[in-house]
Amino acid sequence: MNLGRLEKITDLREIWKTEAQDFTPWLAEEENLSLLGETINLELELEAVEKDVGPFRADILCRDTSDNSLVLVENQVERTDHTHLGQLLTYAAGLNTVTIVWIAKKFTDEHRAALDWLNEITGDKINFFGLEIELWRIGESPIAPKFNIVSKPNDWTKGKAANTDSLAIKDLTPTQQLKLNYWKSFRSYISEHSTILSPKKASTDHWMSFGIGTSKAHISGLLNTQQCLVSVCLNINWSEERLAIFHLLKKERETIEREFGSKLDWKEKPEMRTSSVYIRNQDMDPNETNNWSEQHKWMLEGLEKFREVFGARIKSMDVGDWEPEEIDTDET
Repeated sequence: MNLGRLEKITDLREIWKTEAQDFTPWLAEEENLSLLGETINLELELEAVEKDVGPFRADILCRDTSDNSLVLVENQVERTDHTHLGQLLTYAAGLNTVTIVWIAKKFTDEHRAALDWLNEITGDKINFFGLEIELWRIGESPIAPKFNIVSKPNDWTKGKAANTDSLAIKDLTPTQQLKLNYWKSFRSYISEHSTILSPKKASTDHWMSFGIGTSKAHISGLLNTQQCLVSVCLNINWSEERLAIFHLLKKERETIEREFGSKLDWKEKPEMRTSSVYIRNQDMDPNETNNWSEQHKWMLEGLEKFREVFGARIKSMDVGDWEPEEIDTDET
């Protein structure tokens, strides 16, 4: 067998002459953001390029579509320097819930240590990643990029896998402990059985959320210990487009439910910040711990089907196609 030999391109400026005109526009392309997202296990959607943050300008601003939080990306095609580190600190101070990604050709030991220290002291709301960018090819093949993580949040193993041991030792109620254990178990199930969804942080909440490729909506697995049921839900995030998205989807209700293979529960909820589409399973009680494996299987299948059915539709949707029904003022 005749195998090729990997060749590393040592000078990134052979491909990207400048950061602002070459590297940043390249990284902002959907397929390249997807590669970056796969590396750090986030589903990224471009929000803006050269975004003002206080007196500085972030190279790329994205959204993590699983929770709609901000992800800022700062680029260097050279080794790291103090100027960029200072800008990262400014971004962290100017924004609340945010993930900051610093990409460079080479990280110095001092800057790697600085990111590790920042991840230790900033808690769960701010996360810092350090990535080195490399270029490789085999023979005359196209040049391929590769991201290597050199620094990440301390408990980040796959997705937002924050360590939940600290929660377990707190004074949790029996219901909170059950929810935490349920999501820990579901998280392990996803790791073993899904190539589509990345495991998320286990918590004492009654939901676990995932992205669908757009910040306009997300999907969630839900458990209700009082009503003794589990559910899967599409949440259309609050925005001026929320009701338009909901009604345009509902116009396709018959087709969507046929694709899904089941009737769905449609909730416009105009008084709230989200509109939702549900499927519930009243035959599965999350209080029955010996039945969790079957519940996880049903929930994962539902989440993956929701992503398949709704993701592309919402991402390509033209909200201008919907017009609100006019209210008869005389009748009112």
